Amino acid sequence: MPKALPDIRAAENLQGKRVLLRADLNVPVEGTRVLGTFRLRQSLETIEFLRRAGARIILVSHLGRSGDTLLPVAEALSRFLPISFVPDILGARAKVAHAALKNGEVLLLENLRRDPREEANDILFARSLAAYADIFVQDAFAVAHREHASIIQVPKLLPKYAGLLFQKEVRELTTTLRPKSPSLCLIGGAKVETKEPLIQKFLGIYDRVFVGGALANDLYRALGYEIGKSLVSPKALDLSRIIHHPRLLLPQDVTVQTNGRISIKKPQEILKEDTVYDIGPQTTAEIARCIKRSSFVLWNGPMGNYERGFVAQTEEIAKVLATSGAYSVVGGGDTIAAIAKLKLEERFSFVSTGGGAMLDFLYLGTLPGIEALL
Repeated sequence: MPKALPDIRAAENLQGKRVLLRADLNVPVEGTRVLGTFRLRQSLETIEFLRRAGARIILVSHLGRSGDTLLPVAEALSRFLPISFVPDILGARAKVAHAALKNGEVLLLENLRRDPREEANDILFARSLAAYADIFVQDAFAVAHREHASIIQVPKLLPKYAGLLFQKEVRELTTTLRPKSPSLCLIGGAKVETKEPLIQKFLGIYDRVFVGGALANDLYRALGYEIGKSLVSPKALDLSRIIHHPRLLLPQDVTVQTNGRISIKKPQEILKEDTVYDIGPQTTAEIARCIKRSSFVLWNGPMGNYERGFVAQTEEIAKVLATSGAYSVVGGGDTIAAIAKLKLEERFSFVSTGGGAMLDFLYLGTLPGIEALL
């Protein structure tokens, strides 16, 4: 576990201080419209704390690929607090806007990834960013697994602190590594090659570990089942330590598509022409029973192919978990999208903003962005 993070609330006299705040404003955008504000709303606590303290806030983030502008994000944020935006990072317009900042005001700079030096972890780029500020606040947990300039290099150059969201992420995810029994872990999504070590770790921590989504296809293959045209890892892995573990739960029925027709089958009934796209209703009912018997539930990853619209079982699990008495910690982009669609974000004990960062932290117990603050 990481040592105690430097808390922004312990910083002395923020009045008039220039604060470079690295937030995670990487939200889904379609055209000029922000499709989901979950991450924006999660960032507000730290921003408002700094505003109340009278700091001058230079807000930086990335958005998607290098060409995406943060203008739609600025417009979405303006519904929650006064904010100005400049489509510039280190040029003359950014410097003029920065010089005009007053106490309690917020200036959002353009997408950091428009400058290739951000992802190159370039120290000179970091020095230029650091020149804007007196202190640095890290609040972007969702990218704390990335070795980028604003994550790794800037903290070397300024007094550094963890924001309120960042601290909460670390605190809440740490609790998942020592869950109260009876405990249940739900892991979905794909890429068994990256999640296999984490599944093994959780089999030693949780009373029950359910593996669904495309991950289950790889486990079926390891058990010798036909998996048809279903998504699996390109390379078959040795999963023998997982597939026979007494704490492992696998789907007992699956939703398959065969020549355009949808049906429910047992895993042993899958044919070469079948494609597994989701778990089945019997499995969802069993997961619901497990949730109701659990005191602590960790969930990361959808149970079906979200991109193809197989969301029914994932959404049903979300509804059951949201109304259970279990302490619930949830994360992963598609999982959060399902929760947001159902407007259930406030019904879980904690919803992480991290996808890859969450998984890396759960496996490693730390992240490059955490170590940069210590």
